[in-house]
Amino acid sequence: MAKQSVAEQFVDILVRAGVERMYGVVGDSLNPVTDAVRRHPAIEWVQVRHEEVGAFAAGAEAQLTGRLGACAGSCGPGHLHLINGLYDAHRSMAPVLALAAHIPSAEIGTSYFQETHPDRLFAECSHYSELISHPEQMPRVLQTAVQHAIGLGGVAVVSMSGDIAGQDAAQPGADVAILTRRPVVRPGEAEIAELARLVDEAETVTLFCGSGTAGAHDEVMAFAARVKAPVGHALRGKEWIQYDNAFDVGMSGLIGYGAAYEAMHEADLLILLGTDFPYTAFLPGDVRVVQVDIRPENLGRRCKLDLAVWGDAGETLRALTPRVREKSSRRFLDRMLHKHATALEGAVSAYTRDVERHRPIHPEYVASLLDDEAAGDAVFTVDTGMCTVWAARYLSPNGRRRLLGSFSHGSMANALPQAIGAQLADRGRQVISLSGDGGLSMLMGDLLTLTQYDLPVKIVLFDNSALGMVDLEMIVAGFPPYGTTYPHTDYAAIARACGIHGLRVDDPRDVRDALRQTLDHDGPALLDLVTDPNALSMPPHITGQQLAGFATTTSKLVLSGGVGRMIQLARSNLRNVPRP
Repeated sequence: MAKQSVAEQFVDILVRAGVERMYGVVGDSLNPVTDAVRRHPAIEWVQVRHEEVGAFAAGAEAQLTGRLGACAGSCGPGHLHLINGLYDAHRSMAPVLALAAHIPSAEIGTSYFQETHPDRLFAECSHYSELISHPEQMPRVLQTAVQHAIGLGGVAVVSMSGDIAGQDAAQPGADVAILTRRPVVRPGEAEIAELARLVDEAETVTLFCGSGTAGAHDEVMAFAARVKAPVGHALRGKEWIQYDNAFDVGMSGLIGYGAAYEAMHEADLLILLGTDFPYTAFLPGDVRVVQVDIRPENLGRRCKLDLAVWGDAGETLRALTPRVREKSSRRFLDRMLHKHATALEGAVSAYTRDVERHRPIHPEYVASLLDDEAAGDAVFTVDTGMCTVWAARYLSPNGRRRLLGSFSHGSMANALPQAIGAQLADRGRQVISLSGDGGLSMLMGDLLTLTQYDLPVKIVLFDNSALGMVDLEMIVAGFPPYGTTYPHTDYAAIARACGIHGLRVDDPRDVRDALRQTLDHDGPALLDLVTDPNALSMPPHITGQQLAGFATTTSKLVLSGGVGRMIQLARSNLRNVPRP
């Protein structure tokens, strides 16, 4: 067999593991690996302008495809630039392999130029982080890293010096077994039997669903129908559970809406299904709680449990549903559906007046129109902050659309980088980035990546010249907003300077037509919409202390809780509810 370098062997193993592209910034200690990528026909190097963008993009690609994503950073600063995007991928359970190229191996430990200790640096944002110090070691370490990333769902990091990567492989074409998919985890009989007993004993049951219900929509609906259970969801459960859901009572949490909070607190039994919902203030303290999760470390860390069930949500429900008695009374379910519809009706009336004449543009109006105009299988990537609010309340899932954001890590500037990864994964699919001006301006250099690779990403920019969510945080704490405003900027002009189709709109009457022009454009496009900085989101349940914060802050604000098309779903669900 012909000679093979360690770098070539490294790339071969990545390709066998399903990696189709590697995101990063070339240079220094990475050179042997990037050259190996250049010469391999089955993998592409994606040149981003910032390593953080590469990590976000790899994570988005992994979430959409289920395949291993990959990114790389050269020694020192390149490592540090990767960290934020890797934290997001890890907390999103996205399988990502990161290469941290290292300083010359003989210099490790000498405070050499650009030295970091990547095997330690990435320990908190990965399942596995190890240093390769010899060619013979590389295949097994990389294999182990791949198994961690795919098997546990998250990040694995391999650190390797450039001089090691450039050496001859100890055994060219090393034979390593590669894991490509995760197994299904089914709870034991004892846990299923105990869960069935708790369900049968409870007069009323509520389900609260997270991203762990991906692929289990039918099972959730069948169980809810059998036990007459309201079904609420966390933000990451929205895309999987809200559509075609006759039991929907909305979302709980800081940006929640509807009756999910009431349904969770007024039930006899609450089942947390595939969610590591972090906001303990929104969880009940006086009802029985069961949690089902594929990650055992998640069980019970948010609230006291009456039963912890380690297992896949779909498998658990397939085993459980035939074991429980069908409940005859819909009284609790119907009452929650009425509460949900009433809550949404009130919210709608609070924001729908004169929106087509309101200047600056209502961001809710933009999101509602975007929901109408976007493709049925669109991928939406969403910036953290108010863009997440508008996406949560206005974008309608249908089982084919996808919604990606930094929902577990909460980083700014995620939407454009994630859109890059989503579009490279499928160039023929509509990818829409809901960006805020704060987030876009943070990593704006990668607008050039869209142009370089001719990626037809559509950026819908909510341009309010402010950090709207931070404004709200300050207000509820009793502080006047400070340091949250930006100078008015024409981002459409910047986009055009980057070779991107750019439009700027400040009249609400022009929004629909501008959206259509943007979405229909053959290539990357940015629509800069001048939106109202005073359009903020009121949480569905606020404390007396938060109310006092509002009262002590002198400001005229529109506190909106709009919910878009979800009111139509709530109304349709009520058609089959007997009137009291």
